[in-house]
Amino acid sequence: MQAIEALLNRVSVPRLVEPAPTAEQREVLFQAALRAPDHGQLRPWRFITVEGEARGQLGEVLAQAVRLKGDATDGALEKARGMPLRAPLVVVVVARLQDHFKVPKSEQLLAAGCAAQNILLASFAQGVGAVWRTGELAYAPHVAQSLGLSEGEEVIAFLYLGTPLNPPREAPVVATADYVSAWSA
Repeated sequence: MQAIEALLNRVSVPRLVEPAPTAEQREVLFQAALRAPDHGQLRPWRFITVEGEARGQLGEVLAQAVRLKGDATDGALEKARGMPLRAPLVVVVVARLQDHFKVPKSEQLLAAGCAAQNILLASFAQGVGAVWRTGELAYAPHVAQSLGLSEGEEVIAFLYLGTPLNPPREAPVVATADYVSAWSA
C-alpha cells in the first residue's frame, strides 16, 4: 500500500478477532512508531504489549481502578474487565516525559502521540485492524502503578489490534476548507 493511500483511507476498525498481528507485522508497527517526529532524539515513548491471558489480568486492573474511583456498579466492573478482550492484542503506548532544556514535555507528549498514530497507519497499511481506545481509566494512578510506569511516564493510548471482523468502512471525505485558513497580519 502506498503511504498516501494509507494516510487518506485509514479508519478505526473496532470489531477485532484472532489472529493478532504476526511477529513480522509487529516489527513493522514498532519500526514505524520509532519514525515519529522526535526533537532531540529523546524517544519519549515505550510500548507494552498485552495479549493472551494477560488481557484478562489487565481487565482486572481496570476493574480495580473503577472500584477505587467509587463507580463500582456490577455493570461498570464487567465493562472494565471486558475492555482488553476486545482484540487479541492491546498495545499500551506510554509517554516518557523528561525535563529537557530544549524539548518541552508538551512536545514530548505530542511525539508519543505521533508514535501511536504511526502504529495505526502501519496497521492499516498491512491489513491489520486497529482502533485507539483509551478512556479515563488509562489515566488512573492504579493502572499506571500496575503497568509498572515510572515517575514521568503516563499511558496515552490503548491500541487494540487484530483481524478485522468486517471489511473496514470507507473513510469519509471531509472538506479541507472547513479546517484550513490563511493567516494575514
